[in-house]
Amino acid sequence: MNNEKQEIIVTDVQIPFISMVILMVKMAIASIPALFILTMLGGLFSVLFAALFH
Repeated sequence: MNNEKQEIIVTDVQIPFISMVILMVKMAIASIPALFILTMLGGLFSVLFAALFH
């Protein structure tokens, strides 16, 4: 197996505009559950810290 590092430089990506829009919409929809989970974790930590330092 070759363990040497190879550098790759991407100079141009051809992607249709509609495909880009669909990809961005999918990413936005996928971020909603992640944001919900992070909000719940942040609320949990806030309640724990409030209980500890109150």
